Amino acid sequence: MAENYDTQRLIKADRARERTRKIIVYTFLVIWALFVLFPFYWMILTSIKSYSSYNSEYIPRFIATQPTLQNYVDAFTTVSLGRYFLNTAFFTVVTTAVMLVVITLAAFAFARLEFKGKNLVFALFLSLMMIPNELVIITNFVTITDWGMRNTFWGLILPSITSIFYIYLLKENFESIPEELYKAAKVDGTSDFKYLLKVMVPICRPTLITVIILKVIECWNSYVWPRLITDDAAYYLVSNGIQEIRENGFGRENIPAMMAAVVVISVPLIVLFLIFHKKIMAGVSRGGTKG
Repeated sequence: MAENYDTQRLIKADRARERTRKIIVYTFLVIWALFVLFPFYWMILTSIKSYSSYNSEYIPRFIATQPTLQNYVDAFTTVSLGRYFLNTAFFTVVTTAVMLVVITLAAFAFARLEFKGKNLVFALFLSLMMIPNELVIITNFVTITDWGMRNTFWGLILPSITSIFYIYLLKENFESIPEELYKAAKVDGTSDFKYLLKVMVPICRPTLITVIILKVIECWNSYVWPRLITDDAAYYLVSNGIQEIRENGFGRENIPAMMAAVVVISVPLIVLFLIFHKKIMAGVSRGGTKG
């Protein structure tokens, strides 16, 4: 009886400790979530306040007493936010599609093909990741300017159609596929290109989806290069178009209207991440695992 009593007491003590640990962990997570989500809440809250209501608040209010959607209407009627959206969508789709072809072929070559100096070339590729982006931007700017591609979509797109990191990530995935499949396909007379499309791409689809999503986010948030290579508003993307809106659209003092434009720009990426966040994590974790 004494042993059973001691056992039950230990079990209850363990459960109490586990319950306490969970309470502490979840409390910390809730507090951290509030810190992370508060800027988004404040952005949305400000966007539904009228200009006069916002300026009359000597002490900021955490609720909107008279919410309005007029700021969102102004974001598309007063300024060229719709055109910036179309420019960004075209830039994102074309850049992502071309980059996907380039990195897939490059990763396949490094993973399965045998050619002289392959390891040296790949090592040189990886070393390029250590070069500061500022140096790359200067080189790209000079090249695009010499080619007469300033204020063109191709000038925006060409420097972004490859990524050493994505090539490395995809190469690791390709190498995790048993080489026996490749040898068997070659015995059957399957070409390298057909093997890539019919076998490797379907198996590595989670990683490809991850790369696509990350590239879309990267293109959507691109700021420095578009700002540098374009000074024509007809080629502005949403990231640098928002600066034009601030300077020559709503003006510096109309914060609610600016916040409405920022919300509109942010929504596509937030929705994309919420829908595909599991695939992103699965693809990244798969990229770091071989065998």
